[in-house]
Amino acid sequence: MILRRYMTQQVAANTAIVLLFLMALMLGGRLIRYFGIAAEGRLDVGLLFAIIGYNIPTFLELILPLSFFIALMLVLGRMYVDQEMSVLFASGISRGRLTRLMIPLITGLFIFQMGISLLAKPWGLSNSKQIWQTQSLGSLLDLVRPKTFISSGNYHLYVDEFDKEKRELKNLYVVQQQTDKSGKIAKNDVIITATRAYQVPSKDTDSSMQLDLFQGRRYELGTNNAKYNQASFEKYRITLEKPASEKITETNVETQTTAKLLANTQKPEVKAELGYRFTMPWLIIIAAMLATPLAQVRPRQGRWLRLLPSVLIFASCAISIISLRTAIGKERISEYAYIWLILGFIAFALLLNWQSRVVHRVRYRRHSRQLSPGGQP
Repeated sequence: MILRRYMTQQVAANTAIVLLFLMALMLGGRLIRYFGIAAEGRLDVGLLFAIIGYNIPTFLELILPLSFFIALMLVLGRMYVDQEMSVLFASGISRGRLTRLMIPLITGLFIFQMGISLLAKPWGLSNSKQIWQTQSLGSLLDLVRPKTFISSGNYHLYVDEFDKEKRELKNLYVVQQQTDKSGKIAKNDVIITATRAYQVPSKDTDSSMQLDLFQGRRYELGTNNAKYNQASFEKYRITLEKPASEKITETNVETQTTAKLLANTQKPEVKAELGYRFTMPWLIIIAAMLATPLAQVRPRQGRWLRLLPSVLIFASCAISIISLRTAIGKERISEYAYIWLILGFIAFALLLNWQSRVVHRVRYRRHSRQLSPGGQP
């Protein structure tokens, strides 16, 4: 119990420190990016920290397993350098038993990681996306800057002049990306030009906004050929709508709840996302299995020397999972590749753990044969 408490406290404390450090780095980079968007007038500063808060589960999903792995490497490496591991080995405690003492901590982190992947991350992404959509729709005219493109859903607008008092847009250019029934981008775009435009009062301002365009032209262009259709108009109304969240598409599959994805498992992007969510928690177990042999430090060898290559080995597992999500979503490989990937890394970790034991047994048997009467020269 004393050793279990000691290991749990050491690993948990180092995990928290590394997690806070990596989280500060991630949030710092994201804050700089969002401040730049706010400085351009495309984001309300009051919504900045709300968006950051909703994105924290996304950061934790990738940072928590890495923090746990680095903490294990630091704690076990220090124990090797300080000869604590030699004392434990002399007392009859093996590396495997030392890892089993941390099963309560590993189980807790596994459950916490599963909660992030299955519940917290989709919830955070959904709310963050809703804020961005409400921002782009509700305050579109407030964010208009002359001679600058702004985007809202499938529309991209360019305004030459803007009369703020009359709320009138002058010399307007609109690029609309067409989508099919499944939500995929079609192979034709629509370009609309107008001399002026006004916003139409609407009751449902949270989900849509309408603009009336006057004295312009509408062009429909094909991306795979040089043909186009042209039409002139005196008045043309466009509706900027919030994308429907009820229908699962390639662009909003990450924001859907796990229960909703489980009810629609026919689409390849749904299979890829579900496999990704159920696979990420296994990084906690793989981290514990890999850190035990990789943290072993030889005499007169620093623990920091093994940290970087070990982190690269562990990071390759996370990168492989992300790559599988893309490949499965495009139907290049089967969704069962997640299982084979996890089994492959578990087998690799077991090989690293048993390698020294197997080598010692082989040497012991060879030495025994040489000492036996029949084996003497």
